[in-house]
Amino acid sequence: MTISPLAPAQFPDLPEIDGVTFAAAAAGVHYAGRTDVMLACLTAGSAVAGVFTRSATRSANVLDCQAKLGGDPSGPAAIIVNSGNSNAFTGKHGDNSVAAICETVATTLSIDPMRVFTASTGVIGEQLPHDRITAKVAELAAHQSADKIEDAARAIMTTDTFPKGAHATVMIDGKPVKIAGIAKGSGMIAPDMATMLVYLFTDAKIAQSDLQQILSAQNDITFNCITVDSDTSTSDSLILAATGASSVDVTGNSDFVDALHGVMLDLSHQVVRDGEGATKFVTVDVTGAADARDARKVAMAIANSPLVKTAVAGEDANWGRIVMAVGKSGAAADRDRLSIRFGDILVAENGWSAPDYSEEVASAYMKNQELTIAVDLGLGDGASTVWTCDLTHGYIEINADYRS
Repeated sequence: MTISPLAPAQFPDLPEIDGVTFAAAAAGVHYAGRTDVMLACLTAGSAVAGVFTRSATRSANVLDCQAKLGGDPSGPAAIIVNSGNSNAFTGKHGDNSVAAICETVATTLSIDPMRVFTASTGVIGEQLPHDRITAKVAELAAHQSADKIEDAARAIMTTDTFPKGAHATVMIDGKPVKIAGIAKGSGMIAPDMATMLVYLFTDAKIAQSDLQQILSAQNDITFNCITVDSDTSTSDSLILAATGASSVDVTGNSDFVDALHGVMLDLSHQVVRDGEGATKFVTVDVTGAADARDARKVAMAIANSPLVKTAVAGEDANWGRIVMAVGKSGAAADRDRLSIRFGDILVAENGWSAPDYSEEVASAYMKNQELTIAVDLGLGDGASTVWTCDLTHGYIEINADYRS
């Protein structure tokens, strides 16, 4: 598999998080010999928060996790994830698979099944061969290690071309608090909660309700602001676990929130950089909207437009497609107040192309790997930023052959 040209140079050196261990194995869920299942074990007392897809056809795993959030945090917990099969749209078979996996993990680790969180990602509509996963649980439990988070990141990949990780350390009351996270996602990316599969771990001490509030707020300005192809997955899940092992209470601490935001933003950008077939990373900045809701409508209309995205892929400075996307967004707009920029280049204003606009200069800018499309509607104070990628032949090739 060719690694995305937008990929980071290497997987980051993530810090070990006290109270969390990992292991990964090849269970043969869909492909033989491929690492495709990971197990993370959390120390007793870990607070677990999560956000999930709001798809009407969400998977059995998502429904089970949603039902378990906010339960008794006193005992140990575990997260088990498989790739290759999403366990979505599989009826009672899907429910039975989740129950079997949870029971096996709970029995093996001697923990409450209500503290076992599962996820599955991959092909929709095929029955999950969960016996292949349960057969690996004892092995996974026996090989737990605090330094195996990269193995876990690789195990949850599907069409991803690189494993995704990010981290931060913040000093609070003179003590370090660590955060580390992994994610998978490449296609079927238009979040409506969190996105794809994302797992975040911290040694901070915080109550579950407070952790949930922070996660939901930060999700709205990170993962819910990216799109690759406008399609929302049936399996999107984001779980954040706080072990409390540092004994540093971060309740109400803005430095912790800022650090968590940085990790989440980094991971969300990595997902876009690994968009199926992507060659360009695009920031869409919208200002001057009547309100924040209208700004987001415009930003997502631009970021999701196949015409805009293919123009970006072709390095075509076709700003007329931006005008089109603004007009179709449903947000209030006035042709004669609208301005458009590619990076620092003013390309259109006052209902027409800018007086000093140069097609040659704009076309040269479009050859960059990282681009900014900025729109000011001239109507108010509403603003929104979203991130997307281009749409290339590679996206079609990947998805035409996805199940083969």
